Amino acid sequence: MTGVRLREGETFESLLKRFRKVVMRDGILQDYKRHMVYEKPSERRKKARIAARRRWLRKLRRLQEELR
Repeated sequence: MTGVRLREGETFESLLKRFRKVVMRDGILQDYKRHMVYEKPSERRKKARIAARRRWLRKLRRLQEELR
């Protein structure tokens, strides 16, 4: 379970900010949202293909910019 300890003299706002960073880094919210709704395996594969294509195009764009 994710948690943060209150440092001496730390305000609640800074503690909350640190906690949110830890939660985002661990991917807890994304995992929670993913489990909220059932996703068919075909939809999951389709999303993975789209994400892979997006990464590939981004990499290709960066390479083209380096060559200029």
